Amino acid sequence: MSAAAVASAKIRVAGVFKSFRTKKETVDVLEGVDLDVRPQEFLAIVGPSGCGKSTLLNCIAGFEQLTKGSIEIDGERVRKPSRKRVFVFQETGIFPWLTVRDNIGFGLGDLEPGARDEVVARYVALVGLQGFEKAYPAELSGGMKQRVEFARALAVESDVLYLDEPFGALDAFTRLEMRREIARIWKATGKTCLLVTHDVEEAVELADRIAVMTRRPARIERILENPLPRPRDPDDTGFRELKDQIFDILGVERRV
Repeated sequence: MSAAAVASAKIRVAGVFKSFRTKKETVDVLEGVDLDVRPQEFLAIVGPSGCGKSTLLNCIAGFEQLTKGSIEIDGERVRKPSRKRVFVFQETGIFPWLTVRDNIGFGLGDLEPGARDEVVARYVALVGLQGFEKAYPAELSGGMKQRVEFARALAVESDVLYLDEPFGALDAFTRLEMRREIARIWKATGKTCLLVTHDVEEAVELADRIAVMTRRPARIERILENPLPRPRDPDDTGFRELKDQIFDILGVERRV
């Protein structure tokens, strides 16, 4: 990466090691991870199951302390979580006893009621939930609950979204729909997004770049640019070629 690109990095992961101690042994999960994420970039992290993708995301978010190395966001060392950077998980964390409107506005207690209502209305519209403001989660589909999750994360004016397998609990059709929705939302908001996924097709459809991790103890094996224009068609030749390249790096045999 050029000096100019390094200087403009939103997130910088440098020489990160992470180990966990158990009663029997020390488990090395991350071993010398280096990664720079550009401002407003959509970057996906893929790798073998259990390699440490989510651990890396938790370290970047400040939920896990490093064994060695450093992580900086906007030039400041990450030492703890920040409300400016929000997680969206596989299982939605929305509150079942609150309406859609109240869930989205949950983190906006510092605002005056009128300003809060304005912010909530803006993000209700952004994620396409007009007409469901008074609905409770039990009345929503899986995809709609995930829209509430995204809206709540965006409403607190986060500048980074951490997406940890956010569509994993959804059925296949809803996953496809939500991929298109998050691509639209990302384009509309200009947030920096980090996506951890085991789904290579999902990574190729959404990401500007794809970081491929090795098996544990993991490092970044390669970072691939994604030159495909949006919206991306999984049946396109270039799409399939990029997928196959990632599978080759992962050492996964593809059978036609």
